[in-house]
Amino acid sequence: MNEKWAQVREKLLGFWNQYSKTQKWVLASTAALLLFAIILLTYLFTRTEYEMAYQNLDSTDAAAIMQYLDGNGISYKLSDGGTSLYVPSASVESVKVHVGSQGLVKNGSIGFPELSKSSSAIGTTDQEFDVKFRNALNGEIQQLLLSKQGISRVKALVTLPEDSVFLNESDKEKAIAAVVITFKPGFRPKQEEVDSYYNLVKSAVPNLSIEDITISSSTGDLTPSTQLGGGGGGIGGALYETQFAIQNEFENTLKRNIQQFLNPIVGMDNMVVSVVSSLNFDKKTSQESIVQPLPDNDNKGIEISRQETSETFQGQDGQAGGVAGTGETDVSNYPAAGSSGSSSSEKVSSTINYEVNRITNNIDYGPYKVKDLSINVGVNSANMTPERLAEIQGVLLRSARVLLADSGLDLSDEALQQRVSVLSQSFEGVDGSAGGTSTSTYWLAGAGILALALLGGGGYYIYRRRKAAQAAEAALAEAPRVEMPTIDIDNVSNENQVRKQLEGLAKRKPDEFVNLLRTWLVDE
Repeated sequence: MNEKWAQVREKLLGFWNQYSKTQKWVLASTAALLLFAIILLTYLFTRTEYEMAYQNLDSTDAAAIMQYLDGNGISYKLSDGGTSLYVPSASVESVKVHVGSQGLVKNGSIGFPELSKSSSAIGTTDQEFDVKFRNALNGEIQQLLLSKQGISRVKALVTLPEDSVFLNESDKEKAIAAVVITFKPGFRPKQEEVDSYYNLVKSAVPNLSIEDITISSSTGDLTPSTQLGGGGGGIGGALYETQFAIQNEFENTLKRNIQQFLNPIVGMDNMVVSVVSSLNFDKKTSQESIVQPLPDNDNKGIEISRQETSETFQGQDGQAGGVAGTGETDVSNYPAAGSSGSSSSEKVSSTINYEVNRITNNIDYGPYKVKDLSINVGVNSANMTPERLAEIQGVLLRSARVLLADSGLDLSDEALQQRVSVLSQSFEGVDGSAGGTSTSTYWLAGAGILALALLGGGGYYIYRRRKAAQAAEAALAEAPRVEMPTIDIDNVSNENQVRKQLEGLAKRKPDEFVNLLRTWLVDE
């Protein structure tokens, strides 16, 4: 057995020693690289890749999911202190579906299904049922709020009043709810969403008013709007968000319009535009009641009624006759009666009713008015003349005059030039400008040229090596064949004589001795 191992070892050594030092290095490097590639590919194709299925888990939910995975033989990993759970990438979708269908993720809350679980074989006591009902109600509120967008964790506590038959309706205790919400990073609820939180809690708890609900977050209390009976802070927050959105949209629209105007002139990469505005959001409503006659009607309206009356009177005048006297009962100088005559009168009246135009205008002014405005534009000084700068500033001045028409400010050219400015500056060497782009382009071009040079040099070196090897082979083929020295080993029986002949050959002709050894190794 040892002789066989010795023969194998000698053959391996003979195979290894027949190569030069460079060939040995190349062979060893190739073998090492091949072994490393086999190990790497085996690791990549046989390892299990894990993908995050759940994060920010409650300890109760994590334990329930782990129990499900252990029961189904699915491997998993925990991280972040047990709050994040990873499962194999091929099974992440099925795990989420099955875990969700079984309701294992409750974020530490329970619901009304827990009431069906009895704690003892004989039933549930009143106190135990009361505790379970409160916990289930809190859990249902938490699950309702968790279904809203942007909420990562909820903790709710509801205090229900005790039922009593000896109290009047006014003396009964009220239900109270306290909720703490943790939002996802970067999420900020709007006022409409805050109102929806209050409505959900109010609808889930019987006989609960908005005033008895407190909802807090890490940034402070969330106040309902006055429409829900809150303190009014919500309306201010919603109004502020609306006004901020309008102002931001106005500035962005004006900025885009300026960029679209300047893009064909200077190019998008050769300008910087800044717009700052101040808007007046005072709401103004006016009503106009206008009464005017019809046109082309002699300032008269439509005749809707006419009434005319005419009366005539005729009669005779007469008195009793007598002699004018101066008696005791007579009036001195009174004319004597007895004259008579006829009389007549006529009365005419006319009433005409006209209808005129009655116009009522209810005017609601726009949502905002531009109080003040500042426009600053920076352009690249390359290919920019003073005349072109003056033209650009003139266009911007006219635009600013139109926007500030209802502001009541001084709109003279001197006043507007303080609000509109056009700067000319070189963008060379500024990050993100044309100079930076050209510099990066030069770097990329230089790197590409260097890579091509290296590839060309490597190819030329390999070509020269191959040509040299081919020339050496041709020289060996054309050289006269050298007769190798031979030793008659068969006719020599003493090993000492063979050794002496070999030693003598090695001393006299070392090159021929090396060739002889190589010939023996190849024959074996």
